[in-house]
Amino acid sequence: NLIAQYGQNSIEESLSKAMIDIKGAYSVVILSKDRLIGVRDPQGYRPLCIGKLGKGYVLASETCALDIIGAEFIREVEPGEIVTIDKNGITSYSYIQQGKRAFCVFEFVYIARPDSKFNGLSVYEARHRMGEILARESNIRGDVVMPVPDSGICAALGFAHATGIPYQSGLIKNRYVGRTFIQPTQFMRETSVRLKLNPVREMVEGKHVILVDDSIVRGTTSKKIIKMVKEAGAKEVSLLLASPPTKFPCFFGVDTQDAGELIAAHKTVEEIREYIGADHLHYISHAGLLEAVGCKEGEEGYCTACFSGDYLTPVEDLLKKSNQSKYKFE
Repeated sequence: NLIAQYGQNSIEESLSKAMIDIKGAYSVVILSKDRLIGVRDPQGYRPLCIGKLGKGYVLASETCALDIIGAEFIREVEPGEIVTIDKNGITSYSYIQQGKRAFCVFEFVYIARPDSKFNGLSVYEARHRMGEILARESNIRGDVVMPVPDSGICAALGFAHATGIPYQSGLIKNRYVGRTFIQPTQFMRETSVRLKLNPVREMVEGKHVILVDDSIVRGTTSKKIIKMVKEAGAKEVSLLLASPPTKFPCFFGVDTQDAGELIAAHKTVEEIREYIGADHLHYISHAGLLEAVGCKEGEEGYCTACFSGDYLTPVEDLLKKSNQSKYKFE
């Protein structure tokens, strides 16, 4: 609708005017009658890249999509940039001034596929480093390292590599069940966990199991997984997370806009440990996460608002609405 309101202008000018009106995170691909158009928000919250396929070009959110179709990666669309692809090739427009860069660090933690790259950095390697940093920061040791598949696999491998503790795929994933994190209701999320994962008793019985996962949002999934592992015979379960506590809602594309549902916003780490039934619980530090993605604290480049509360786009009205909600963690 915004683009249509400025329809008396060229498509590029209409887009640029719409971009001035919209605040927040977006990557958009538009197909018109004679061209393909890619748009990225001025702060670059979400990814968008350009590839070359034969004599033509393609746009995708992740580089792994280019690999799958045999396209050659050219470059990422810059924050605030509009690119058009037509019979004459690629044309770049930068009507909007770039803001303070704020690429979502949760892309590296959970959202993206491990075979993608952002800013020249492999998601797989970043997650592997998260596991190595967890080993250094936590000083927790056990008999076996197990990931919560699939998003905990790379970090678990990094932890096992750094410590020398055997790595085992002790939680088997049902490949026909989707992501429980984004199920619309709490009942569906809890039911899906049992359908999705099942422990291998021989891998956990009588052992101190170190579980590695990407994050805890509501805590209910972690609670059920730890219960399953203990019921399978584990004598002790430690949970390590490849991200800091999620204390603040995200308004930029991750489905955590309700502050009442974020367990770390209401409980301490020790209280969360008791709630989920873990014997030990350790989160990677904020500095450790930034180190894993090649950044130092205080440097520009990433949005970590869900962990730090430092929103780089004004969200005061949204926060007020979010904080009015209530959620019971019993």
